[in-house]
Amino acid sequence: MLLKHFFLSKIAHSSYILAGKKTCAVVDPRRDVDIYIDEARKLGVTITHILETHLHADFISGHMDLAEKTGARIYAPRSAKCKFDHVPLSEGDYVELEDMRLDVLEVPGHTPEHLAYVVTDQSRGDNPVGVFVGDALFVGDVGRPDLFPDMANELAGKLYHSLHDKLLKLPDYCEVYPAHGAGSLCGRSMGAKWRSTIGYERMYNSALKITDKTAFIKSLTTDMPPAPDHFSRCSDINRDGPELIRNLPIVEELVPADFLDKLHDPDTDLLDVRSYAAFAGLHIPGAWHLDINGNFPTFAGWVLPPEKNILVVADSFQEATEAVDWARRVGIDHITGYLKGGMVAWVTDGQKIDHVNLISAQTLHERITGSADMILVDTRAPAEFNDSHISGAINIPSPDLRSRYKELKPEKPVYLICSTGNRSSLAASILKRNGFSDIYNVAGGMTGYSAAGHARLCKVCVNPHGPRYSSDFPSRENNEV
Repeated sequence: MLLKHFFLSKIAHSSYILAGKKTCAVVDPRRDVDIYIDEARKLGVTITHILETHLHADFISGHMDLAEKTGARIYAPRSAKCKFDHVPLSEGDYVELEDMRLDVLEVPGHTPEHLAYVVTDQSRGDNPVGVFVGDALFVGDVGRPDLFPDMANELAGKLYHSLHDKLLKLPDYCEVYPAHGAGSLCGRSMGAKWRSTIGYERMYNSALKITDKTAFIKSLTTDMPPAPDHFSRCSDINRDGPELIRNLPIVEELVPADFLDKLHDPDTDLLDVRSYAAFAGLHIPGAWHLDINGNFPTFAGWVLPPEKNILVVADSFQEATEAVDWARRVGIDHITGYLKGGMVAWVTDGQKIDHVNLISAQTLHERITGSADMILVDTRAPAEFNDSHISGAINIPSPDLRSRYKELKPEKPVYLICSTGNRSSLAASILKRNGFSDIYNVAGGMTGYSAAGHARLCKVCVNPHGPRYSSDFPSRENNEV
């Protein structure tokens, strides 16, 4: 038995190859599947099984592409009622892979149809060596049950039984192979380790220490981090069977005149993926801004309209291609064009531009403590804001400004801050799209503001391997700085 782990940053997704001597299974594959095919070739094994633990909500799975490219069979929960050719599995079923046996447990809670695969290496013994838990159990956390709001309490109750009556019945030495790590929004506060054991989680997982079912349900249905828009779409896409990547649009390189011509189509939208500093300096009017170096896929799935064709502005074709790959992983499939030559080509062609005022933490502090007439919007998540924020700031997370911009006064200067400058730049682009003109983005965000000595450092910022959009610390109301 050989286990190979693959970690996809930004969406913090873990997938696996479980290999024998000649064949292997891929567990919870990402959408771009050549990485598994290449690894199987290096290992000298054939991919024969594709195992899905559940219908993933935060990314588009690669089961269809991998099945087409390898001929492997797809195994998925029977209760998911998947619409593609697959082997449906329920509790009591098992999958054989050479000397390995994978026994199926039904562990609903994060989603209604969730499975776990308990692995026994029969060449060594009859005891389980590990368990693929999907999103039911994480290192230091458990799966959130609130992605189906009308079922949140019911699913939290089912998760309690899935954990305590099934997974925690496995031996303490049994390894735990989750589908996500720190940075994913499929839980609240996952640890940065990629794997654990049942025994270690029993001792140190704070969610598992809540042994009272009522208290457990309450803890998982209150104060959860916000769920991005694509979480409500991806499950159904994965159930239906995602479109094969080979059938998706080819990205055209467009000179400025052709780029502008396509922008006139009401079914087309515009995305700028350069750094927030570059976007602030000059950009095409009406563009969304998502820095490719930030948490691009999460916010792409969150705010970009999936039904529209999208044109991309990037610093290079390679950067545009990277954006396309990340966007497809969260179901944004219709990026159709790239501005050839970037913004240099655009301005030398005499086209219109816009900008965002970029200011330092020191300048913000001078204006806050002075007599400036201004609105300060903190665009971080509520948990971050509650931990520490600037006195007088309004908390509106960046994605929420799509509708909550109406709470602001466009005739007043609006100052935007997040932890670094990325999310607040997204917020600036949203306000620009809705008619605001006097906008200031704070370069360096609260991290820079703290480094300048004007606030204590946010606990999220000092934990580089922890959750980025949510928080793993208790909220503290009115902790102004």
